[in-house]
Amino acid sequence: MHDAPAACRSCGGELNLVMADLGRLPLANGLVAPARLATPAPRHPLRAMVCEGCWLVQLDRDLPAETMFADYLYFSSYSESWLAHAKRHAETMIRRLSLGPQSRVVEIASNDGYLLRNFVEAGIPCLGIEPAANVAAVAMQAGVPTMVAWFGAELAATLAATSGQADLIVANNVLAHVPDPHDFIAGVARLLAQGGVWTVEFPHLARLLAESQFDTIYHEHVCYFSLLALEPLLARHGLEVSDVEELPTHGGSLRLHVRHAGRGPASPAVDALRAAEREAGLGAPDIYRAFPARIARILGDLVAFVQGVKARGERIAAYGAAAKGATLLDSAGLSVRDIAFVADRSPHKQGLCYPGSGLPILPPEEIARTRPDWVLILPWNLAEEISAELGFIGAWGGRFLRAVPELKVWAPA
Repeated sequence: MHDAPAACRSCGGELNLVMADLGRLPLANGLVAPARLATPAPRHPLRAMVCEGCWLVQLDRDLPAETMFADYLYFSSYSESWLAHAKRHAETMIRRLSLGPQSRVVEIASNDGYLLRNFVEAGIPCLGIEPAANVAAVAMQAGVPTMVAWFGAELAATLAATSGQADLIVANNVLAHVPDPHDFIAGVARLLAQGGVWTVEFPHLARLLAESQFDTIYHEHVCYFSLLALEPLLARHGLEVSDVEELPTHGGSLRLHVRHAGRGPASPAVDALRAAEREAGLGAPDIYRAFPARIARILGDLVAFVQGVKARGERIAAYGAAAKGATLLDSAGLSVRDIAFVADRSPHKQGLCYPGSGLPILPPEEIARTRPDWVLILPWNLAEEISAELGFIGAWGGRFLRAVPELKVWAPA
């Protein structure tokens, strides 16, 4: 483990305000084979702090990136809603920037090629940069040019010199994973062509706070961004936000359109979001100080519900072996003694287990076979999609359950 950062990753200020302290947890994506459950998984402190100088929320320590991302088990293409989201974005940017065979698109953390394949099909030159070799291999097999590498200022300078700058850079749900945001953003500024656009998506801190989404805090997510915290960071590298979109993905995300500074007025949506964040209290300590009590309430409600289910002799299974599910179960102290298994569509996860709770990850067909009384949906951001997919549990009186932002139960439609 690296030493805890002595200062804010953005402005260098002191980190004294605790937003969430979830104790010592295993890596949320560190799935293990059943045989390895006999050896307890390493646990690391998980604490989110707030810089009261620039209001960037961040973990107070780093883990080696290779521990978390070298052999990654998240493949974007297993969510139909996410694939549709990516396709819409690609088509919109092709129109908006008049991209064609003469253009160049780069995606940072391109995963399995889920987005860039849309540009490949349109005949637009593109490159994916993906640090996880196993995931990058899937993209390359699908015909998406992909480089296995960690992105930063040095790589950006090399790419700009050898291949030219990019008209569009896409970075979806990666900025939060970056321990040194200055190096990452400096690289974007170097690689982005004058007149080019960088679209960056991340879960919005305002939604995390408003909806008690504490389970999206895990070791791989180093920073938790608002526009308030990100704009000064961008400005230090000569970049500015020209437009912003509020998205439903991942429980509420922002998509910022970023460009080199000084290229004209920004969209009115940028001013509107600044005002909304101020109104929500993101620039004052009170909202952060109140968050730990909300976490405790959610965990208490879930544990009490599970204990009641067990007392009645009913069974719970979970669905969606997402990282947020590991955070939730481990924070609540729930295990395979309380929940039978977690079902997941991804064959890359099936046959493995959550490292802390020990839940085995099985194919979705196991739900129909075992007929649990309750299905706990762990990726609550996909609850509508999942409950429609699993509507058949109503045939035996099964019902759904989610814990965040508050305990909710419902029967299939």
